[in-house]
Amino acid sequence: MTLIMIIIGMAIVTYIPRVLPVFLMERIHFPRWVKKWLHAIPYAALGALIIPGIFTVEPGAPFAGAIGGMVAVLIAYFKGHIMVVIIAAIVTVYLLQILLY
Repeated sequence: MTLIMIIIGMAIVTYIPRVLPVFLMERIHFPRWVKKWLHAIPYAALGALIIPGIFTVEPGAPFAGAIGGMVAVLIAYFKGHIMVVIIAAIVTVYLLQILLY
């Protein structure tokens, strides 16, 4: 019974911060600059998650990941399909690892 109560408590504590903003954002009106800033947060968070991984893909050779990342950015810039972007980045890093090691 205690375990079930702990699981229910954790579910509630996890659920509240996810649902609360939905109701609060409908009632609060932010200035235009705040809205613009809030829209940039997902991109900044994504960059913070991806960039360290790019430079640590091959220990001792951060340029392999950097080149793979540049290939991905280049293809994405020209509106390449997401699967093409991912596969091209992977193949680029793989080929660099084969050619240089």
